[in-house]
Amino acid sequence: MHTIFKPMIAAAVGLGLAAGAATAQDDPVKVGVIFPFSGGAGPQGQHVSWAIDSMAALINEDGGVLGRQIELVMRDDESTPAVGVSRANELIAEGVEVIIEGWNSPVTLAMQPVISRAGILDLTAISKADPILSGEGNPLAVRFNSSNAQDGEVVAKYIVDNGYSRVAFMTENDAYGNGAQASILSALDATGHDYEIVAEEKFPFDQADFRVALSNVKAAEPDVTIAINANEGLGMPALIRQASRSRLPGQLVAAVGTVAPSVIDVAGPAANGVVGADIYFPNVEPFASNAENQAFVAKTEELHDYTPDKFMALGAAALQVWAKAVEDVGSFEKEPVAERIRGGSFEGTILGDITFGDNGQLNSNHYLFDIVDGEIVVRTDG
Repeated sequence: MHTIFKPMIAAAVGLGLAAGAATAQDDPVKVGVIFPFSGGAGPQGQHVSWAIDSMAALINEDGGVLGRQIELVMRDDESTPAVGVSRANELIAEGVEVIIEGWNSPVTLAMQPVISRAGILDLTAISKADPILSGEGNPLAVRFNSSNAQDGEVVAKYIVDNGYSRVAFMTENDAYGNGAQASILSALDATGHDYEIVAEEKFPFDQADFRVALSNVKAAEPDVTIAINANEGLGMPALIRQASRSRLPGQLVAAVGTVAPSVIDVAGPAANGVVGADIYFPNVEPFASNAENQAFVAKTEELHDYTPDKFMALGAAALQVWAKAVEDVGSFEKEPVAERIRGGSFEGTILGDITFGDNGQLNSNHYLFDIVDGEIVVRTDG
């Protein structure tokens, strides 16, 4: 009896294993998403989640990733490092294959080692602090937003090109803000431009009252004031409004990537005349004619009735590039996917054809803009 039924038992076991494998193959692949969905940056974090959701829908409509549909698992980091770490641990327990994170640099820096130790790929979409790419927290770091060093060169060039010599700073007092200011000053020093820092005001991320600081800056009579404020839901709109009311002299320049359309909506007419720079605009070349970008914009408007800004595009690009890398290497494994991205090139993304540095930093092109009648107007003359 044992001899007769042994092949049948083996076959049954084999069928069971095959069924289990098929079930695993049919299961969705979980993608973790950690951004602030509450507090001052809550609206912007929510917008980024919409964009990632839209990109997931596009990928799923095209067959998913290695034949598996994407399931997004989202968490609110509340713009607080300790909360971010807790949320990262929750996603690790959920069994996600990758985590897309990063609005506030201090939160990203706190989460990096936790996610890395868990053997999960960590993609930073927006946080800018230079230490994010140092390898100390995550040796396989990848970042999609431009770096402080890249941004610093853009702002420094603007100052030099306009001959400004009396420079003031209003700077968020954290890893992002201090790093951004240091990068601008380093780039300025490299040009040999003659300038003087006539005022410097530091403030915490959640500050919304800048009247005293602006009074001090105004008294210094700057040619240009650089506002470095990543709190786009509260801090930056408040700073812009209060600067306008105070009749701040000279030109107000927003640090690269800190003025999304939502900031202009909240700041109102006070935003007119502010100068900024960014790396993505949904309806301006070279993005307007990009078929991948057109599909992304259309899907986001369809699902969420909102036209994506730069931050949203970076979140969506992180998911898109990860999916492309997984398909290229034929595996969800962290190391080969990270190695495909770091130092690699990708065609046909919503950002166009892109390349990453060996340190995981996306190479970005910057575009200066003015705010005119409540709209971002990109400069065509560089």
